Amino acid sequence: MSLIPYEPFRHLENIRREFDRFFSHEIPAIRNNIGLGFGNPRIDIYETDQEVVAVCDLPGLEKKEDVNIYIDNNLLTVSGAINKVNEVKEEHMHRQERFLGRFQRSVSLPVQVDAAGVRATYKNGVLEVRMPKLQTDNRKRIDVEFH
Repeated sequence: MSLIPYEPFRHLENIRREFDRFFSHEIPAIRNNIGLGFGNPRIDIYETDQEVVAVCDLPGLEKKEDVNIYIDNNLLTVSGAINKVNEVKEEHMHRQERFLGRFQRSVSLPVQVDAAGVRATYKNGVLEVRMPKLQTDNRKRIDVEFH
């Protein structure tokens, strides 16, 4: 019988990943029709040899103070507000589908990243966050002294 340490929060992380996968892949109607309406921007996460990259559609940001990026315990959080003033009077508006207001999205990262080396750029309505992978190759062979 092998001994495996009990990690109760590991199961919660697995449940959260399943919810993220379910709501982003399994039901496209929820993702397309509801996701952006509640301030939940779309985000792609991919990995290279040296870094993890997050690409997020955020059209309408006007200045860097409109967006906040946090990395805490392997969780990336992008939040902020789109405060575009509508030039059209409300009585002349027939349909308004573009998102205005506060948004927030948190996603789990596939590997540990070095928060000190994170770079973010915003161009053409797309926010790109590049996070260098944390080098965890701290293995060291320990010599055993035999007497």
